Amino acid sequence: MKTSSLQAATSAASLTRFREGRGEPLLLIHGLGLSWRSWKPVLPMLTAVHDVVALDLPGFGTAPPLADGPPTVAALTDAIEAELDRAELGRVHVAGNSLGGWIALELGRRGRATSVVALSPSGLETPAERIAVISMNELMRARNVAAAPAATLVTADPASRTAMLGGLRGRPWLMPAEDAAAEIRDFANAPGLHSTLALTTGSTAPTGLSDIRVPVRIAFGARDLMIGALTAPRFAAAIPGAQLVPLPGCGHVPMADDPDLVAAAITDLTAAPTMDRRAR
Repeated sequence: MKTSSLQAATSAASLTRFREGRGEPLLLIHGLGLSWRSWKPVLPMLTAVHDVVALDLPGFGTAPPLADGPPTVAALTDAIEAELDRAELGRVHVAGNSLGGWIALELGRRGRATSVVALSPSGLETPAERIAVISMNELMRARNVAAAPAATLVTADPASRTAMLGGLRGRPWLMPAEDAAAEIRDFANAPGLHSTLALTTGSTAPTGLSDIRVPVRIAFGARDLMIGALTAPRFAAAIPGAQLVPLPGCGHVPMADDPDLVAAAITDLTAAPTMDRRAR
């Protein structure tokens, strides 16, 4: 059944910001500091084969922070499960980026995912790598806070977009100016950024990865400055049967770097016949 876009939440508690397409449901989970908009470049390809649901994590985009506890991965995953329940969705395909990839794998561990595609998932950094990742995120936060009032001007040309977005993207000049300005504002204004960073990558690591029993693909950008190229093989080694897929030319948030490549990395797994998913 085809659905229509949701540009705003359907209720105060809803996290869903976009739903469109037909086919098996596919949930999209963005990374730290971003919003559902980070998936916009791949939505046309994904909605052609899936009923796509894209959401804002609590404390990011236009979603308020969690009201009943700290934003740990477990609590954020609980909130997403509640969102799936509200939408009367049981098991869904899940694709997540960075922190969203970690949450996607947790949904797989809990049995709520039919398959999982994790794009540069966070969480398996060494202590030294964690310090570097935290520092990079704090630097980007400060830079985006300073740039947010003039985001439209700052992103008006490819050179300035590259300077502002190069930390997360491999080909930042390819982002449309309007989307780049929205990303700067999202990162600058996210009320959950500091607390979520501290309680996820800053202090904890994924558990139960060996218990995941659904098809999993771990993809990573070859130009990932957020250490995803180092941590992705660790995830693939820890998850039984997981595939490891490089994304040439892409950064930590790869969707705008090469939309066709990223969409194919997702749908080659999620749209495959059920019996073939582990073999692909």
